[in-house]
Order: sequence, then structure tokens, then C-alpha cells
Amino acid sequence: MLSLDLMSVAFKSLGADIIEHIIQATSNPFISLFIGLLTTAIVQSSSTVTSMIVAVVASGALSLESAVPMIMGANIGTTVTSTIVALGHIIDKREFRRAFAVATVHDFFNILVTIILFPLEYYFGMLSQLSVLVTGAIINLGNKPGELVKLTISPVSEYIKNLSNENGILLLIISVILLFIAIKYLTVLLKQLVIGESQKKMDKYVFGAPGKSLLWGMVLTGAIHSSSVTTSLIVPLVAADKLSVKKAFPFIMGANIGTTITAMIAAISKSEAALSIALAHVLFNVIGVLIFYPIPAIRNIPVQLARSLGSLTVKNRLIGLVYIILTFFLIPFLLISLVEPKNNKNKPSSVQEVPSKEVR
Repeated sequence: MLSLDLMSVAFKSLGADIIEHIIQATSNPFISLFIGLLTTAIVQSSSTVTSMIVAVVASGALSLESAVPMIMGANIGTTVTSTIVALGHIIDKREFRRAFAVATVHDFFNILVTIILFPLEYYFGMLSQLSVLVTGAIINLGNKPGELVKLTISPVSEYIKNLSNENGILLLIISVILLFIAIKYLTVLLKQLVIGESQKKMDKYVFGAPGKSLLWGMVLTGAIHSSSVTTSLIVPLVAADKLSVKKAFPFIMGANIGTTITAMIAAISKSEAALSIALAHVLFNVIGVLIFYPIPAIRNIPVQLARSLGSLTVKNRLIGLVYIILTFFLIPFLLISLVEPKNNKNKPSSVQEVPSKEVR
């Protein structure tokens, strides 16, 4: 909470030129999407990136509209961790095929959900509109989740700000380092507490039914604050042929919802816009599950795509490595470099800007 508060303070201290640069860089929704994807692929933590996005939105340096595509990209980028874990089975062809299939089913799920929801957000502001409505409903309930945080965290942030002579760059560096350390150790500690015994019983109790698997994925990921960890845990199970890709997929969908808790915590005591972008993250994943989970035939689409890609890796195991480099690094980097930022005025929009006032 301290690191996120410092990050908001840092962006407010950076000055108009830096903020204008951020706005221009993210004014094109396609660039915003690939910035989210590339950043998360490099950091290998959507929790960290989405928390950063919440902090930047809270500071007013990034609009809700520009941040939503970035959240979508972060959902795709976070899948790189389990895909890299699958490379650990590259020596055994059969193991690698199964491991790569279960890792990439997460990729295909998030890519397909983005393909469906990105145009709806671009033309109609669907996620933005829904998140603003839910934010309004929460605020109208008179919820005051951030009062304690403001009493305990904000004075410390102000003290550090004064020590740094309001140096925005220095504050930003400190906040990013603190955020990495906090999420890293939180993940390690909770993993020891929650996963230790559960990992032994996962195959028997977690994947018995799709609904139970979905719920376990959501709960475990919410507790650990990392979908990268929970989805990576099931890669060895599938590689060893103790679990099928089909049974693992609902767990992965649940993990997608569970990982949104970090951004929600980050939005506490922040602006309405910050709460809205955190809710947009939740809605993106919940809507994705509602699209793919209920009907088995539709649920099987990402599974079949992943199995097909897994089968290709048997013929040439370099395909797996090339897929990772192209999907998560090279293509996003090239598109960010080649696509010119454009002003938001040229972009159709039905979403009014959310006032950046604190949640009270």
C-alpha cells in the first residue's frame, strides 16, 4: 500500500511534460494493449503491472479509457510464466507436448477474450461503462474502505516525499522497488502457507469437477496474489500425464479471476477512476469466464487450439521457443515501435472521463 501511494505521489510530482508523454504514448488503444502485454511479459507479474496501472490512473496521468486496453494486454502477458515453465520439459517430447498445451491454453483463453472484448471497448466503451456503473454503485453505498489507509499510509508517503525534495523520478524508483519486493515476498510467504499441503492433494480434490476446479483456481490465486504461480503449478501435473488439459482449463479460468484481487486492494483509498480500472480488470476476466465456461463446446475451443500447438512442438521443439519470443516480446515491441500514437479525439468513445476524486 505504501509503494502504491508513493507511486501516485511520484507521478503527480513528475510534471506536465512527463504526464503528457504518457498520455500521448497510450492514446492509441492498440499501443496501450501491447504496452500492457510487453511490460507484463518482461516483469512476469500481472499483479505488479495492474497495481502500477491503478496507481498511474489514480495520479491522473492515465485516463480510464487508455488504461483498459493496457489491462487486457497485461492479462495476455502474464501467461508467459507458465509457458516458460513448460520449456523445462523440452527434453522429453511427450511431456513437452502436454506441458506446452496446458501452458498455452491460458494464452489462447486470454487472447480470444481480448479479441472479443477489445472491439466492444474500442467502439462502445463496454468495460469502461460497466466499471463506472459499478464504481458508482459502490460509492453510493457509502463505503469508506480507505479511511484507515489514509490515516496510516499517507503520512509515511508525505514524509518520504519531503525527504526526496519532491523528486518525482526518485520517488518512482523507490515505489517500483518497494512494489516488487512486497509482491515477491507476499507471494513466497503465501505460497508456503497455502500451497504446501494443497499441492499434494490438488490432483485428487481440486480437479474433480469443472465448477470445483474453477473455484479452487480463484481461491488459491486470490490467496497467493499470483496467477503465474498457480498456473505454473499445474504444468508438471499435465506433463506427467496425471491431469488432462481439459480438466486443467477451468482451474486456469478461475486463476484469471483470482489474480484481480491485487488491483482491487491497490484501488483502496484511491480515486473513482482507480477503482473503475480495478473493476474493469475484474469484469474482463469474469466476462471471459461467462463466455467460455458454461457451454462445453465453446470451452473446448482454447483447449483444441492449445493441443494443436502442443502437437506442432513434437515435430520441432524450437516452435515452442519461437512462439514465446514472437507472441510476448518481438511482435508487441515491433507494433509499439511502428504504430504512431494518435489523439483520443480520433477514437470513437462513449465513455465520459471519471472525475479523479477520492472514494468516500
